[in-house]
Amino acid sequence: MNEMLEQVISRGDTWRGHGGIFYDRTPQGHRPANGADYTGHGLPTGYDTLDGALRGGGWPLDSAVELLSDGCGMGAMGLFLPAMERLSEQGRWQVFIAPPYIPYAPLLAARGIDTGQVLLVHPRDRQDLLWATEQALRSTTCSAVFSWLGAQEYSYGELRKLQLAAAGGDTLAVLLRPLNAGRNHAPAGLRLAMRAYRQVHILKQRGGRQGMDVDLPPAGDMPEQPQLWELPALHDDALHHGAGALYCQTPPTPQETTAP
Repeated sequence: MNEMLEQVISRGDTWRGHGGIFYDRTPQGHRPANGADYTGHGLPTGYDTLDGALRGGGWPLDSAVELLSDGCGMGAMGLFLPAMERLSEQGRWQVFIAPPYIPYAPLLAARGIDTGQVLLVHPRDRQDLLWATEQALRSTTCSAVFSWLGAQEYSYGELRKLQLAAAGGDTLAVLLRPLNAGRNHAPAGLRLAMRAYRQVHILKQRGGRQGMDVDLPPAGDMPEQPQLWELPALHDDALHHGAGALYCQTPPTPQETTAP
């Protein structure tokens, strides 16, 4: 088989026509994304209700996750704390690209996340943002990439490049965008929206259920520790002091860099 064609067929997000000559071909042990026995490999979210609603039993590591929310995605980041804790065991970077605020290191540490593995990237412009996100997703040194794409409009082709980069690796790839971005089509394999307290709406899920709400129980919260779910009720002055938030504007513990 042609080498380039085999690479395409081997991708975790490739669908194959039923009855076609390539449907039963499984190079490198891969199954077609539309096959009945395909489950993908999911990273547990830390919430049983959400794991049960996701086809792979957790966050996909072969596709981008697009999370839509208000407030720059700050409150929604609480959704990923359990996964970040688990990924800390790998010893790879967890990259925050263009975060609206500096991550609040004490909260990350309290949740078992190694802040020494958190890398902040501050792109200079839109082009650098897309470039830095794609490069981080293609790198084998990152266990998670969180990229705040902001309120800008992106073409399907631009987002497709990020989806392809995510599909080619084993990284938790999260693109954070505002709620109104849900009006447009996007290539991410999983699109979620957070419009209510402790509730996730599945807008799109490749090969799985969609158009459904998933309630998140408080069982995973840590007593006497600030919870990100409190963010919508916080005022600006509390945010600036990092009270109950993942972000603050004090000098950071995580390492920082500026995209070229």
